[in-house]
Amino acid sequence: MSESTQKLSDAGVSIWLDDLSRDRLTSGNLAELIKTHNVVGVTTNPTIFAGALSKGAAYAEQMRELAAAGASVEEAVFAATCDDVRAACDVFAPVYKASNGFDGRVSIEVDPRLARDAEGTAKMARELYERVGRENVMIKIPATQEGLRPIAETLAAGISVNVTLIFSLTRYREVINAYMLGLEQALENGKDLSTIHSVASFFVSRVDTEIDARLEAAGGDAVQLKGKAGLANARLAYEVFEEMFSSERWARLQAHGANVQRPLWASTGVKDPSLPDTLYVTGLVAPNTVNTMPEATLNAVADHGEVTGNTIVPNYSESNNVLDAISAYVSYPEVVEKLEVEGLSKFDVSWEELLQTVREALEQAK
Repeated sequence: MSESTQKLSDAGVSIWLDDLSRDRLTSGNLAELIKTHNVVGVTTNPTIFAGALSKGAAYAEQMRELAAAGASVEEAVFAATCDDVRAACDVFAPVYKASNGFDGRVSIEVDPRLARDAEGTAKMARELYERVGRENVMIKIPATQEGLRPIAETLAAGISVNVTLIFSLTRYREVINAYMLGLEQALENGKDLSTIHSVASFFVSRVDTEIDARLEAAGGDAVQLKGKAGLANARLAYEVFEEMFSSERWARLQAHGANVQRPLWASTGVKDPSLPDTLYVTGLVAPNTVNTMPEATLNAVADHGEVTGNTIVPNYSESNNVLDAISAYVSYPEVVEKLEVEGLSKFDVSWEELLQTVREALEQAK
């Protein structure tokens, strides 16, 4: 086991891999990462599946079977992605059991084209949960304004949720509220709250990418603030987490067996080569967190990541100062709104690429 990844785990950080493919499953690579890199979960998204299916070979036989059965493109995508997630859930079943459901999780996202459709999102969340058919699946729902209601509805049905595409502290508070609302409704519905889990995926590197470009354009003293916004924003999200999960409202739910909704640090691959490649991992260490990493970042952490204890709570004051200083040059509300719109757009594009890849595979299989 890597010493650095073991230290992360010991510090309360769950390491999830931000990638999944059939090759990774059939080769035994995923099982190996569990043994050697402390990987205890997997996240997926339309971009990851588009990349996996574009390589084709591992899915060829299934595509031939689906084509022979007359499956539509959407049905084929649903079948292939759910099969991969189900298989990954089985790989992680021992981790799931050992962690009482906190880890051993595999996330699958609703069709991103439904991000502004509350009813459609809630419906597909149920369909994905039933199709995968494993307790340790998590359904990913984007944290749009329209996504808040289906997040609560899905949780109320007893289904665990990964809330994704969170950029702003304001929206994060709304997400936690939706989580607690969903648990309150689940309690009314007679659900066992101890079996419901959730993570809130707070994006990190994309914040730096957008804000740094604006700081660079501002010039002068502004450029000295580059590479600082992403960590500051995420650290203050953890402060929100500590505040809201120490409230009286939460205490009532906890008394009924509810689990905290852990912050998950997403988009942790460093985009700026001038920054340390482990920045968004070693800089975001605190208990009750998840860090989902692309494989390159995971390998960098395993190789040379320096884990020095809690790097979030001691930096609340500095983080506030950083965002205050940046606000002199950059509009925070404008940035986070743009990032949400762009995030959804990127997933839409990836979904269309995924559909086209599967469409061509089905045609070739006929």
